[in-house]
Amino acid sequence: MQTLSGYNFAVDGFHAAATNPNVLAGMRGGVDWMRKLAFRYRRIKEIYNSYRNNVGGLIGQQKRDNWLQVRQDIETLTDNWLTLALKCLQIINSRSNCVNVLVTTTQLVPALAKVLLYGLGGVFNIENVYSATKIGKDSCFDRIVARFGRKCTYVVVGDGRDEEQASKQMNFPFWRISNHSDLAALNHALELNYL
Repeated sequence: MQTLSGYNFAVDGFHAAATNPNVLAGMRGGVDWMRKLAFRYRRIKEIYNSYRNNVGGLIGQQKRDNWLQVRQDIETLTDNWLTLALKCLQIINSRSNCVNVLVTTTQLVPALAKVLLYGLGGVFNIENVYSATKIGKDSCFDRIVARFGRKCTYVVVGDGRDEEQASKQMNFPFWRISNHSDLAALNHALELNYL
């Protein structure tokens, strides 16, 4: 595996290809493009894993303090929604035979940034974050089943019709989160080992 220490992302032409459709058409899907994409993913993975439990180290002290204040304001306005969601995710993560998987319609890199900023890096391994932007949630669920197998018990938690429909196609139970009480009920079910 090639080391990334000497690789110069700024001059490899990948950025120009991403912003210029003419360059992109000739490059996308080729071996060189896939290699450069793989390098970027490896670098993103390094950054994510280095800062997944310490986003302040990534953004610096002043931005960290500002962000923590914004997060606290959000918590106050949402009756600690994030804290309760994180508590649910931590219960699942603490179980030796369970794993959290995130499927989102957000593109992968912004999704990973959100995971870090909301302090969820500790409960989501980077390999368990899937972007359905281009392939849809049903295809992501297919990939998850291919990875973890059919003998697993899957529970889909979400608020949208697309994940509900995809979960029904896979015969997975769906736990709808429409409001704070739905999230509190999920937490209660997890604490009592019903899920």
